Amino acid sequence: MKTMTSPSKRRTAVAPALLLGVAALALTGCSTDPADAEDRTERTSGADGTRVTVTYDGGVLVLDEDLRVVSDDPIEGFTRVNPAGDGRHVLVTVPEGFRVLDTASDPALTDSVFPADAGGHAVVHGDRTTLFADGSGDVTAFDHEDLADAVADGTLPDVDTTRSETAHHGVAIELEDGTLLTTIGTEESRSGVRALDEDGSEVARSEVCPGVHGEGTVADEVAVFGCEDGALVYRDGTFAKVDAPTEYGRTGNLFTTDSSPIAVGDYNDDPDSEGYLLDQLALIDTEQGSYETADMPEGVGFTFRDLARGPDDEAVVLGSDGSLHTFDVTTGARLGTVPVIDAWEGPVEWQDPHPALKVVGDTAFVTDPATKTVHAVDLTSGEVVASSDELPGVPNEIAVA
Repeated sequence: MKTMTSPSKRRTAVAPALLLGVAALALTGCSTDPADAEDRTERTSGADGTRVTVTYDGGVLVLDEDLRVVSDDPIEGFTRVNPAGDGRHVLVTVPEGFRVLDTASDPALTDSVFPADAGGHAVVHGDRTTLFADGSGDVTAFDHEDLADAVADGTLPDVDTTRSETAHHGVAIELEDGTLLTTIGTEESRSGVRALDEDGSEVARSEVCPGVHGEGTVADEVAVFGCEDGALVYRDGTFAKVDAPTEYGRTGNLFTTDSSPIAVGDYNDDPDSEGYLLDQLALIDTEQGSYETADMPEGVGFTFRDLARGPDDEAVVLGSDGSLHTFDVTTGARLGTVPVIDAWEGPVEWQDPHPALKVVGDTAFVTDPATKTVHAVDLTSGEVVASSDELPGVPNEIAVA
């Protein structure tokens, strides 16, 4: 273990014995043979093309670029999946923390687990991946390019750990200059974001973002966070608030690119709304300091799982009519519609399986719980280019590596 660099930030190396012991507590029977470590190290992330990870009740699947199932690992209960950032590994949320799934040529859940008390959001930015533990408020950050070698050795890369002031459902992102942006909150409420330098010292703070949730970075590495009444923007060491067009205007999920100054989010202007279907997009222009909304077609909604950005920075939305809808993020105009699956209804609980969307490059991946399938859509041609066979379970969460 390396020495602590500040009262709030420390760097550690996780010992292999400790790592495997933590994973074995509840995951016996899902271990990976250590003898395969050398083979795993020699794989390259692109050797087998895009890999799609899908969860279902009782397991986690890996699909190849043709959407054929290449692995099926048992796992209990509802779990979330997020790309680890290296184009190869996926982080699977388990009771012990974030378990590493290797999606390369011989996909398997590894014994490597980033410990976390109630693991929540995982954010990839630049060379760094940041994990937030809701139960403790700890933020864990690591270089994701070091992950493959560490996992092959049965350990984890060195991590920087930063403590929040109090535990809460939060999120953090590390900028390329080492600045850590991390949310402020308690178990009851969240109020804003603080900025910490490389030594863990606070350099800026803003608490004018009630219910802060969702994050992203746009062009020029400007960071954006969603609030219940607008958005909070961090640029060059300073926070600024962009107000929503309505008194209550919640954005809880943001989708950004490094080539556009506009962040796209979900938008809810009704504090008394029920259910999880929304029908408006938030368009937050960080250069102009403006906050506009765009409407879905009449009668069509979407959930937090159904937003993405396309190859030309356009907003892509999987609507409850089963179609992909694209929007110009500058004007809010609808650009096109591509039918993919049958119409669907919103979930009763947010964890319930319902159609989800991920976009990588020119390809949109769409889950269809009703038929237990996944589809790949070429966004440039509008054609469905691949569809899976019926999966072993109802698809729920999805990640692409």
